[in-house]
Parts: sequence; C-alpha cells; structure tokens
Amino acid sequence: MPPISERRERERAHRHQMIIRSARELAETEGWEAVTTRRLAERVEYSQPVLYSHFNGKNAIVAAVALDGFADLAAELRGAREAAPEPGRALRAVCDAYLRFATERPALYQAMFVLPTDLRFASAETAAPLRACFDEFVACFDPGDERRELAAEVVWSALHGITVLSDSGRIPAAWQEERVGFLVTRFARTP
Repeated sequence: MPPISERRERERAHRHQMIIRSARELAETEGWEAVTTRRLAERVEYSQPVLYSHFNGKNAIVAAVALDGFADLAAELRGAREAAPEPGRALRAVCDAYLRFATERPALYQAMFVLPTDLRFASAETAAPLRACFDEFVACFDPGDERRELAAEVVWSALHGITVLSDSGRIPAAWQEERVGFLVTRFARTP
C-alpha cells in the first residue's frame, strides 16, 4: 500500500486536472465570462479555498487550460505534419490543422492566445507544450535554412491573424482556403 503522502499527492493532482477540465468545458459552453471561482467550486464540488490552493485566481486557471491546449495543439500539428511529409504539403497540413483547431475550440484558443496569462513565449521560460507547437511549424522548413524559425513565426502570426480577423467578422471566412494557399506558396520549401 502506498504511503499516505503519495495518495494525497495523487488526489491533489486529480483535483487539479478536474478544475482545469471543468474550466475548459464551462468556457466552451458558456464563454470565459462564465468561468468564475464560485462557478468552478460548485461544478467540481470543492470550496473556493480549495480552488485557491491550486490556482491563484482566474488568470492562473486560464494559463493551466492554455497549457493543456498547447499540448493538444502540438499533437494535432505533429499528426498533420507527419501525415504529409512532402515539401510544401507539410506546411499546408500544419496550417489547416491549426485553423481547424482554432475554429473547433474557440474558448480554448482564446485561453491560449488572447486572454491574459503569465505564459512566456520565445524565452528560456517557455513551457514545453508551447515550444512543441512552434517546433511543428519550424519542422516544415528546410533544416539548412538559418531563417526557418523566422519563417515559422511569420506563418504562425499570419494564421493567428486569419483566425482572429475571421472570428470577429473583419475578413470573410469564405476566403480562408485562398489565404492559406497564398501563405503556403510564399513560404513552403520546394523540392
């Protein structure tokens, strides 16, 4: 039988994940405005002080949801890239997977890229799931190209712009295929 401290740590980890999962589900069904510590406490059947023992407020909960989202996105991007390893096709597949993810999980995408968090990008403190997403974009470019990280940043930035502008109705969603095609032809490596 494992020691009591191990069991308590497992229970704490389970509660932590349950809070994250509940916040994510609530945000996807009702929006981030509905995600409050009171609503989460009711939903997970723990007191607000228990929530605060795991997270220091809503921004910390959003950051935890975002980290889970980056792990999910990295897996989807990797699957798309590996399914289309030909030059040019990998970048298109990764772009399409990124836009599909953003469209299918809008509240999660907001947590990852729009809402305030303390997650750090492009620094020594960048969390592994964030780096894994970026690395999937980088892998679409020629390993011998010293500017491939720059190209990956520009493509990712363009996709984020397409996502946010389409979602807000500022550009027509109907032209998304054409936009992505234009982007890929400008950046894809050729054989």
